[in-house]
Amino acid sequence: MEKEEFVELLKKRTKQLAVDVILFYDKIQKTDATRVIGRQLIRSATSTAANYRAACISRSQKEFFSKMSIVVEEADETLFWLELLKDTKFSSEEQLKPLMHETLEILKIVSKARKNSGSNK
Repeated sequence: MEKEEFVELLKKRTKQLAVDVILFYDKIQKTDATRVIGRQLIRSATSTAANYRAACISRSQKEFFSKMSIVVEEADETLFWLELLKDTKFSSEEQLKPLMHETLEILKIVSKARKNSGSNK
């Protein structure tokens, strides 16, 4: 797979994760706690996608590294909120498993991309 193709695929995956998180939140029971967690979860998932897109049009390696650092943080935060929903049993593990799996995969990819960008040397 060529780099350009990979970049486009990851753009689609991060955007799809954001869509999936929004649709997931729409289906869960709303309580004061799930509303707070849900807003944070949606914010971090959409930020992962938006900042990855921004990284793709960065003007320098330093800017790329900076944007990818945000992507890594936001993806990790998304995973945190999903884990919190699981641990509090506000959502079933069955519902959360695909979201957690995809978030972890994205986190691994963007962490490696940031590390390999060379701006951290």
